[in-house]
Amino acid sequence: MISYIIIAIIAYAIGSISFSVIFSKKFAGFDVREKGSGNAGSTNVLRTVGKKAAALTLLCDALKGVLAIGIALLLGLFIKEVDKALLVQIAGIAVIIGHTFPIFFGFKGGKGVATSLGVLLITNWQIGLICLVFALIIMILTKMVSAGSVTAAILFPVLTLFIGKEHFIVEGSFFIFSIILAVMVMFNHRSNIKRILNGTENKISLKK
Repeated sequence: MISYIIIAIIAYAIGSISFSVIFSKKFAGFDVREKGSGNAGSTNVLRTVGKKAAALTLLCDALKGVLAIGIALLLGLFIKEVDKALLVQIAGIAVIIGHTFPIFFGFKGGKGVATSLGVLLITNWQIGLICLVFALIIMILTKMVSAGSVTAAILFPVLTLFIGKEHFIVEGSFFIFSIILAVMVMFNHRSNIKRILNGTENKISLKK
């Protein structure tokens, strides 16, 4: 039990490093949460700070997911009696919670999409790439980042039903894990979903 608690704390702490706030202050001198949509994510950084800061934010947020899962795997190597799949799943969930509610930044974070992508890519690169490509296609068609994020989140659990557990980084049941991640992303996008349905969601310019 202590192993699961330790990885949850470590992953949450990693997720709590809000790179959007760090980079917006470094490159533009303000907290990104005080500008634009108020969200601490790469899309708002793109709108309010610029491409360089947004790209760095996206990369670092994704790497948080990769790092958290990597630490879980290392911990599983040293502690033989733990369920490695459960350890990985706890790390994945905790790092996204940390990103959404960062203890180091007043519990006001982002929506967890980039961090979820990092978790997906390291746990199952096939599903991660499929979700990424699908999200990009939806974003290009709709010009809405939120639409791509939400539909990719819904796709994740569906894909786990067709791609066997042996293709995950450790064998185990990942369907419930995928449902939890999808619900978290959709919950964080609840205001966006409402605006999409109302036809008032913000769009991005692909030429900028």
